Amino acid sequence: MLFKDLSFSVRKGEKVLLLGPSGCGKSTLLQVASGIVPHSFELPMKAETLALPKSWGFVFQDPDTQFCMPYVDEELAFVLENLRIAREEMPGLIRKILDRVGLHLPEIHTPILELSQGMKQRLALASVLLMEPEVLFLDEPSALLDPEGTEQIWKSIKAATSEQTVVIVEHKIEQIVGWIDRVILFTDDGEILADGPPDTIFSDYKNEFIKYGIWYPGVWEDYLDSEAYKTLSENRSSARTAEVLKVAEFSGYRGKKPVIQVADGSIMKGSWVTILGENGSGKSSFLLSLMQLLTTSGTLQVNGKSIDQEKRRKSLPVGLSLVFQNPELQFVTNTITEELMISLKGISPSEAEQHAKEMSELFNLPASAQRHPYQLSVGQKRRLSVATALSPSTDILLLDEPTFGQDARNTFALLEKLESLRMNGMTIVMVTHDLEIADNFATDHWVVANGKLTLRSQAGGVTDARLVYA
Repeated sequence: MLFKDLSFSVRKGEKVLLLGPSGCGKSTLLQVASGIVPHSFELPMKAETLALPKSWGFVFQDPDTQFCMPYVDEELAFVLENLRIAREEMPGLIRKILDRVGLHLPEIHTPILELSQGMKQRLALASVLLMEPEVLFLDEPSALLDPEGTEQIWKSIKAATSEQTVVIVEHKIEQIVGWIDRVILFTDDGEILADGPPDTIFSDYKNEFIKYGIWYPGVWEDYLDSEAYKTLSENRSSARTAEVLKVAEFSGYRGKKPVIQVADGSIMKGSWVTILGENGSGKSSFLLSLMQLLTTSGTLQVNGKSIDQEKRRKSLPVGLSLVFQNPELQFVTNTITEELMISLKGISPSEAEQHAKEMSELFNLPASAQRHPYQLSVGQKRRLSVATALSPSTDILLLDEPTFGQDARNTFALLEKLESLRMNGMTIVMVTHDLEIADNFATDHWVVANGKLTLRSQAGGVTDARLVYA
């Protein structure tokens, strides 16, 4: 059960932020408030009254669930057709809305599948803003965006919705704390803990924010001042002697087009490398290329062994594990337990079950281990996808935005676990837009721009992570 005896209402024109731990039901509440549940997606539900807006738009947490058409211009034209806009007016309106959300494409007839997840988020928002709905429901609309994109998206939303009602689920709250009228705070069990103006909620309920692990302004400063982080920092080791990954004149392709090119790069054992860069620059393509999920050329060495050019894409490089940006892409079983055990080989069933239990507890996954992975919240799916990648054979862990959709408690717990693994010899390569992670956990920064690796530097050196997006 997600909610019991819940009463929830929003006044016309209000800007409301829903805050709570990952998995507490915030996204489900948005879907109930819009009528998606139970009218489009059936869930057992009882309600004394259910008053829905006459017109509304919804931006989903996973943009891939939102699209109806295969091309960018066709997706937006589909919206305009439903609004009965004349065909000759459409190209101008499409260009205008794409500019507003910062999705700059040389050709608007671009396959949506070729966009990065951050670019897809911009497109999803553009399609909803075109409708000019009475109420806008936003489920983490900036989760996959770089810092500049996050600022641009919220600027667009604020300009487009001055008179509209907006209900938001969001973990990255820095851009909106001064704009929202009201914060509703939830517990782990989906109960409303507090409801009021932002200043009051953030000042009067700080202990509850900490208790339930919810993001609040200044949470990173408090964490960096904590005993947990200080102990972590004091015990950090930077001894990195063996080269575990090397690329030279390395390219990854989609079709015949190179989407990532690296002239030269090497990673040492026990490093934590953050891959930084703007949305669509080629960061995810780099990880996919290392895993041989894209066609590649050039030199690739893993743990001192060259990956034979002719054998590429026929078998995965030994020692590498990848956590996809979209966690659903890597689930292949019907339960949490099976998912945690699928990569274990050469150990007894009892040992595999014990490993699954330990991973479930470590990553704060639901107690009901027989639940289907698709029934989890996005944050829970994210943690499960990381847990499944941690098989005993993993030497180098590739992570694509592993902290999106996470509350503060699970973000810090995940980072601490990764740091523990690194201290024990694992190598971390992480695509992220979170500059706090880059500044406070990484040993190295790699910067990707326009499909090319443009810069490598040690963390704490002359190249601060924040300068990447300056």
